[in-house]
Amino acid sequence: MSDKKKVLFLCTGNSCRSQMAEGWAKHLKGEFLDFYSAGIETHGLNLNAVKVMAEAGVDISSQQSENIKKFEEAALDYVVTVCGHAHETCPIFNGDCKVVHVGFRDPPKLARDLEKQGASGAAQLNCYREVRDEIKAYIQSLPDSLLSQGN
Repeated sequence: MSDKKKVLFLCTGNSCRSQMAEGWAKHLKGEFLDFYSAGIETHGLNLNAVKVMAEAGVDISSQQSENIKKFEEAALDYVVTVCGHAHETCPIFNGDCKVVHVGFRDPPKLARDLEKQGASGAAQLNCYREVRDEIKAYIQSLPDSLLSQGN
């Protein structure tokens, strides 16, 4: 059994932001903490998230879209909500689990908005890249940011 702190990234559908956070965390900080991701619902893995993470050298293609119910009895140390809906509907966790909210923009929504304005596919994909890089910057702040934000 690992003595590492367990961190769950929670989003609405566990398809994009929480998946990118899990991928970055395992890639950059896996030696320090154990990372997981889940959604209030499961929407499947977003292929654009997989694509932009691969561009950055992180393979998330084998990650699965998990439902929060899978973690109801898990001994988590931190739950990081990465979208407003997940934060508002975050369940209560057992023990000393701390919930931290770090909201990120929703790449699929940003891309849909650009598509409606007639933007190219490349411009739409840039939304994913921007959020990917914002998530990476947050992950690089771990574990210190968790200790300062936990409530």
